[in-house]
Amino acid sequence: MGQNLVIVESPAKAKTIGKYLGNNFVVEASMGHVRDLPKSTLGVDVEDNYNPRYITIRGKGELLDKLRKRAKKSDKIFLATDPDREGEAISWHLAKVLKIDEDKKCRIVFNEITKNAIKSAIKKPRRVDLNLVDAQQARRVLDRLVGYKISPILWRKVKWGLSAGRVQSVALKMICDREKAINDFKPEEYWSIECLLSKNEKYKPFLVKLHSANNKKISIGTKEVADNIIKELEKEKFIVDNIKKSTKNKNPLAPFTTSTLQQDAYKRLNFSTKRTMSIAQILYEGIEIKGHGTVGLITYMRTDSVRISEEAQNNAKEYIKSIFGEEFVPKTTRIFKGKKNIQDAHEAIRPTYINITPEEARSSLKDDQFKLYSLIWNRFMASQMASCIVDTVTLIIKNGIYSFRATGSSIKFPGFMKVYNYTSDEDDDDIKLPALNANDILYKKEIKGNQHFTQPPAKFSEASLVKTLEENGIGRPSTYAPIISTLLDRKYIEREKKTLNPTELGNIVNNIVSEYFKEIIDIEFTAEMEHKLDNVEEGKENWNNVVDQFYKPLEVSIDIAEKEVSKITIEDEVTDIKCDKCGKFMVIKHGRFGDFLACPGYPECKNTKPIVQELDVACPKCGGKILVRKSKKGRKFFGCSNYPDCDFVSWFEPTNEKCNKCGSYMVKKYNKTKGNYLECSNQECKNKKFNETT
Repeated sequence: MGQNLVIVESPAKAKTIGKYLGNNFVVEASMGHVRDLPKSTLGVDVEDNYNPRYITIRGKGELLDKLRKRAKKSDKIFLATDPDREGEAISWHLAKVLKIDEDKKCRIVFNEITKNAIKSAIKKPRRVDLNLVDAQQARRVLDRLVGYKISPILWRKVKWGLSAGRVQSVALKMICDREKAINDFKPEEYWSIECLLSKNEKYKPFLVKLHSANNKKISIGTKEVADNIIKELEKEKFIVDNIKKSTKNKNPLAPFTTSTLQQDAYKRLNFSTKRTMSIAQILYEGIEIKGHGTVGLITYMRTDSVRISEEAQNNAKEYIKSIFGEEFVPKTTRIFKGKKNIQDAHEAIRPTYINITPEEARSSLKDDQFKLYSLIWNRFMASQMASCIVDTVTLIIKNGIYSFRATGSSIKFPGFMKVYNYTSDEDDDDIKLPALNANDILYKKEIKGNQHFTQPPAKFSEASLVKTLEENGIGRPSTYAPIISTLLDRKYIEREKKTLNPTELGNIVNNIVSEYFKEIIDIEFTAEMEHKLDNVEEGKENWNNVVDQFYKPLEVSIDIAEKEVSKITIEDEVTDIKCDKCGKFMVIKHGRFGDFLACPGYPECKNTKPIVQELDVACPKCGGKILVRKSKKGRKFFGCSNYPDCDFVSWFEPTNEKCNKCGSYMVKKYNKTKGNYLECSNQECKNKKFNETT
């Protein structure tokens, strides 16, 4: 019996799958896409039904020759790329390159990389789904038409190297519109009144807030009104009017989708969307875990579904029962409802092996991998556990016509909170309340009025932008991270702490696109286009027709923009660094390899300098400043600012701390088990200092 060929996208995935299939299978990696539209031309024939012209991606020729040779020697070929539109398209391109017949059952899919899933998939190959391919092809053609037709206008009218994108332009508009709303916002004054009350001198006082007057919710607009109310409150007694005790169930959140994973990883771990997806990809494709070999730790990470397989639910139920006890298992299996208009092609993101806990895998994982895996594992386990039972007390206190309210709560049974804690806005108002009875008279410690102003809308963070894109049906799980990365790379937006702010360039591009290409950046129109792509996937619409409906009005807008958009000049940012050749203050330029300093006297003076990061660390040799530099291969290293007079250089970040054994300077290092630590730079000493904030 001859060998069978299985083709996946990445070497890591190939290694994991190869372990499960045995000697009769050869698993090779395509390294992603093998064909694409050409970069140098449009690559789409707008006169011939928008047919795309695909070419072999540069550098993939040798790899394809290898795959062709393998294919000729193989009895069967299985295309095992990712289970989404993108993966289906890669399989289709591979089938074309390897000359596999369209009716051949060569496509296998699996949501998790486990032995059972792989073996089961091998037994059930299917044809390449051309509807899925067409949906991806339509998206690719649409994005190419927008990018290659609008971008040249931006090059000529604004600056070379700019780009417009079908979905990225909508995201940019959201960020620019939010910034405008913040700038245009006019705050309004309002007041609140709080009282510090006590049962008696033995009890700790607690805070209550004015809620209503004459049983109607009260609104206080000025200090004068607040002061008058406080005067009235001073005259009357504070009496307990009503005590409402209740028990409520707090239910767990659904397991992660791509969007909710990105949001939670950002909030809890401070991971960017790009970083989250990069780590998740590795966890999905497989990691060498001590005692288990190479295993894929999580299911497919690009999904909008909260559905969980029956097998995974049963495994979770048994694990919960054995570790936490029968009372932590819900009486009925939890079924989470997904949002409308989702594809629901895959399960939610969950661990593939419940028994490989984060702690068990910790020694085999890098710190970031451990953190993200813990988040996914805990969220899934919590979703399958019993509800948290909370005892609540709501206290209504009367003072004349005024009513005050305070809420307290305590956990009666932790349930899912054992593994995954989350709070809601309601929890923020919880306070510790003493035991009270109706008609108790309370002692007033303090009454005060607090001035407030209405707040503008919050700036977007990566998490809130992803949430807003998803809520409006813009893009799909696989697109959120690339959208944000593109906007940052193009300098249309910038990060400031945790917020995303539009740059001057971003506002200029947004203004042009908003004025001349209204439909492209219309949220409803873009969401409807996503719906049409879903229809293509389901075989309900022809992809060529969808593209045509989009392109015809776009073509008219392009002609108008070409004639009407005026030339815009963007001034370079001037620095306080003088050109050492002509003395002019250098400006910041943006190049394909990042920002750099350039003399504004170009072309007479062509002096340029790299922008280097300076550490607050003295050079151990001469006392100069330590600069962060990059080697020709892009690797970061640390060198003295006085080079070439001082030749100090280090691959590891030096610190001002001295070794307590030999007196040499310490450097920052990282260990995947113990995290960050300091190590002596003296090779003979190698003294280590752990548990330091480095």
